[in-house]
Amino acid sequence: MCAVSYLNTVPLVWGLQHSPDPALRDTFDLRFALPSACADQLASGQADIGIVPVIEMARQGLDYFPGTGIACHGPVRSILLISKVPFKEIRTLATDSGSRTSAMLSQVILAEKFGVRPQVLSLPANLPDMLGQTDAALLIGDAALRVDPATLPFETLDLGAEWVTMTGLPMVFAVWAGRKEIVREPFGQVFLESLRYGLSHMDDIVAAEAPGRQFSPDVVRRYLTHHIVFELGEKDYEGMRLYIQHALRIERDRDRVMIPGGIPA
Repeated sequence: MCAVSYLNTVPLVWGLQHSPDPALRDTFDLRFALPSACADQLASGQADIGIVPVIEMARQGLDYFPGTGIACHGPVRSILLISKVPFKEIRTLATDSGSRTSAMLSQVILAEKFGVRPQVLSLPANLPDMLGQTDAALLIGDAALRVDPATLPFETLDLGAEWVTMTGLPMVFAVWAGRKEIVREPFGQVFLESLRYGLSHMDDIVAAEAPGRQFSPDVVRRYLTHHIVFELGEKDYEGMRLYIQHALRIERDRDRVMIPGGIPA
């Protein structure tokens, strides 16, 4: 089983790692990777279950375990679109190479709100290098948390806030997912119990994660308790379904403007 290595995953897996109940702690063989790598492990069969970017769940035809995931109901803080030019003038965009759902979300918002569809280049999460090669950059996860938008000399959007403002619905970034024959109710209950164990041990999470990730305890606590939503309900899944519709339409439109050989027309 593959889990994402970012801070926002920690409460989801805390019970799987630290619960005194062996029925919870020893259920899965847990490995960690970037969101894109988790998706690739499910696609290749290296993992049966993973915390999967929502766009990859749709692309691979996976099913999800209801009740838990990574979502926001407003500003998410860890998904930042940073631009050297006005957003409506963006022609090239560097996306974090670990991102898939957020990379597509940036394209959805740029297309729907600003009427632009930039050329996208996938690069490592280094803001100066990214902006050295493109008009704008997308930072996600821990790399975005290390940036203070208020101090940047660039235009910045929190894409969680933009999505919620644009649609009136939550944004779901990732879910526990797997092949349809693997997704069974008992596992979903295990994931919910693991999360609730983590949320009830937030002091332990903050103490363990802040030093290693080089964040202040206040940043970790506020991010995990104020910005990220982990227990998902029907409104969240309504937002997830709408996001998938937007994203797949962007992909279909992009495919239609390709000529044989995959070269943009």
